[in-house]
Amino acid sequence: MPRFQGENFQRNVSLIGKVEALARAKNCTPAQLALAWVLSKGKDIVPIPGTKRRSYLDQNLGALEIRLTPEDQAALEEAIPTGGAAGTRYQERGMQTVNL
Repeated sequence: MPRFQGENFQRNVSLIGKVEALARAKNCTPAQLALAWVLSKGKDIVPIPGTKRRSYLDQNLGALEIRLTPEDQAALEEAIPTGGAAGTRYQERGMQTVNL
């Protein structure tokens, strides 16, 4: 997976650090912050997080309690702008199968 190799990996890890700092400021996990961000995008947007354990489900549900201000949303979108991840999502052949 190109996003997790070489320089792409290092660049993408630096993006995670920014999200972790924002999550600490909101007293939540990065996953909860990400879910709260998706939920803040509108009533017609529904996140579908996967989970293996009930504890993770409970953690995901905690995102419903997080309120993001416009400033919080702007900080997240500045930390990881659309298209900000380094590298393609899949290898070249995989990218062809998703028509990208």
